[in-house]
Amino acid sequence: MALTQQLARVSPQYLAQCRAAAEVSPDGNPDWDPPAEDTVDLDWAIWGLIWFCQRMRIEGPCVQVLKRSISGDPGGDIEFLDHPGVYDGFDSPPALLAPAAVAEVARGLAALDIGEVLSCLPADHLEAAETCGFRGFNGHPREYLVEHFGLLQSFYLIASRRGLAVLTWTD
Repeated sequence: MALTQQLARVSPQYLAQCRAAAEVSPDGNPDWDPPAEDTVDLDWAIWGLIWFCQRMRIEGPCVQVLKRSISGDPGGDIEFLDHPGVYDGFDSPPALLAPAAVAEVARGLAALDIGEVLSCLPADHLEAAETCGFRGFNGHPREYLVEHFGLLQSFYLIASRRGLAVLTWTD
């Protein structure tokens, strides 16, 4: 089973509802079930994009905003989501970005020019894949990275416009 980066857009009210469900459930089940349209599976693309930026020493806020977008912020009072009904427990429990932080991340992602970031991606597909940490990747990773960055950017833009929080985890 491959690990992938998961995100969910949720309202503070939904988090309160899940917290209350976990408190009364005998096994702490938060009844986590956000709508499918408010979740996204980013596969491992953003990890590869971060790897690429670090290896190429791309300066500026690129790496910080990408890391924050998939790692969340510390704290957030969401320990109740550390449950098998939410994620498989392989990696760290889910992390939260509150609505104000979501707006900051959305602005940071909107300011990134993915074409410019990837301008030094090698043309050779094997070398490009290796530069992104993608051993065994089939084809050139540019389209994969651009597509998933677009998903991430759009996901945060919508969350910001709707005043939602974002939960991040690996599953």
